[in-house]
Amino acid sequence: MSVELIRQRAAQAGEQAMAGVNRAALPSFMRRLDEAALVAMAATLHAGGAFRAGVARTADEVGDLLRVAPRHRWILRRWLAVLSTEGWLRHDASPGRYHGLRPATRDDLAATARDLDAARAGLGYPAAMTRFFTTTAANLPQLLRDEVPLQALLFADDDLATAEAAYKDNVINGYLNAVTAAALAALASRHHGAQPLRILELGAGIGGTTTDVLPTLAGQPVTYHFTDVSRFFLDTARDRFAAYDFLTYGLFDINRHPTDQLPAGSQDVIVAANVAHNAVDVTRLLAGLRTLLTPGGHLLLIESCREHYQIATSMQFLMSARPGTPAAGSGDLRAGTDRIFLTRTQWLAQLSATGFTAVLDLPHPDDPLSALGQHVFLAAR
Repeated sequence: MSVELIRQRAAQAGEQAMAGVNRAALPSFMRRLDEAALVAMAATLHAGGAFRAGVARTADEVGDLLRVAPRHRWILRRWLAVLSTEGWLRHDASPGRYHGLRPATRDDLAATARDLDAARAGLGYPAAMTRFFTTTAANLPQLLRDEVPLQALLFADDDLATAEAAYKDNVINGYLNAVTAAALAALASRHHGAQPLRILELGAGIGGTTTDVLPTLAGQPVTYHFTDVSRFFLDTARDRFAAYDFLTYGLFDINRHPTDQLPAGSQDVIVAANVAHNAVDVTRLLAGLRTLLTPGGHLLLIESCREHYQIATSMQFLMSARPGTPAAGSGDLRAGTDRIFLTRTQWLAQLSATGFTAVLDLPHPDDPLSALGQHVFLAAR
């Protein structure tokens, strides 16, 4: 099967997943989510007294006043930066001080709840996501102080429904997973080696991508190694995917060298869905993953390629480094920026710099779906 046919099948699967979706409305729904998050940020700073009339403070001074945990200070700095960019806050670059916060209160939060729910529904998320967003907004002071872990809100009572809503049950992930499943199925159908196509998934988590991929691979000559850094997710996956006898399970840490964990040249395809941005050094990670692949092997990435404000008030708390460990991005082009997500252009440049050739890049930049900021990249070694 030619590369062009793989592209066609993947693109067609994505289009089928979008059937009935009003693409043109998606950017406005995304913006409404962003605006609700800006209100949540401003309300948290206002309630904490960070910018009373006439007061100007540095990011460190705001962090001290709000007692923000050291490992979450980068999140606060991103809040201040985006609030300034969006006109909620003034920033004097030379002294590095912020001032003049537009007042926002809990009444403002309540007023945005209707818009938040409409945006959530328009983007295809189930109602669980509105509850999650409103719960995290109400707990932002405690989250910043590290008094409440985000996991306690995301996996309340060990329920995976909210996590599935975030990583699977929505318009953009339906599209990305359909593209991914079709691309992997196409790679499997053209594989004629003496052994099955060996697929490795990194950071598989709750299996949001895995769930949609496995049915398309059933009956094909493949093995699928489901990995994560957490045993909790491995145990959950063993129960969830027990019907698929071609799966194996194991621990894998993207911040350890890949060949310290698996043999060089042992994989035909590597899948990493919303995990590579957690690397301390993405350049080193991509170069290391290349050594795991056979010649002609493929790397498939799903990545957020823009900064979502709603994520900055929720999921981003999962991305803070534990005390004493290096932060994501601290060893690569993101160092010193407090940014966690690479842009689409940066991912394509990183793939090229580490010896990969891009085969697939969806959605196209001029597609309204690209406003949601998530992309799938398939690259050949």
